[in-house]
Amino acid sequence: MTATTTRTTTPTSRRTTGRPQYAAYVDGANALQIGYADPLVADPFPDIDPTPPAAPPEPDAEVASPPAPMALPRTSFILLMAALVVAAVLGVLVLNTKINENSFTLDNLRSQQSNLDAHEQQLSQQLADLESTGNLSAQAARLGLVPAGSPAYLTLPNGRVVGVPQPASGSTASVNSGVSAASTGDPGR
Repeated sequence: MTATTTRTTTPTSRRTTGRPQYAAYVDGANALQIGYADPLVADPFPDIDPTPPAAPPEPDAEVASPPAPMALPRTSFILLMAALVVAAVLGVLVLNTKINENSFTLDNLRSQQSNLDAHEQQLSQQLADLESTGNLSAQAARLGLVPAGSPAYLTLPNGRVVGVPQPASGSTASVNSGVSAASTGDPGR
């Protein structure tokens, strides 16, 4: 079986694109298929009357004229907008200035913090040097202190003495000079 397509031309009142118009669809899912009978298809381009319908008759009332244009105060509006723009620009300028000023202040504070951290570390190192055992024994000898002997302990509930107390060994002259220097506030240096 073969399908036959009939070619019909459209009247001149339709839109013409320079190619022939067909009574049946030839493109897409609705196109004619080979081996099937011609479908009964309505004209896809019905004739449309190009003349618009007549307008309804106008009532006999008077036609109102449009209102006269009002003169708007444009000068005050323009001045208001200019003032707003100037205020916004000045606000941004002040904000930017404050941000930069705070940035410099923050930079100065950070440099002070780093200096203070370095000074703290230096003081901690000096304290560690002064607290060393060699330094403490030298300072004690300078003050006239002598190493203590073996200590004795007291037990509190019964007052019993544990151990034998022994006096510190060393010269009494250096001890007495350290006590007199400590009482007068003069280190004797």
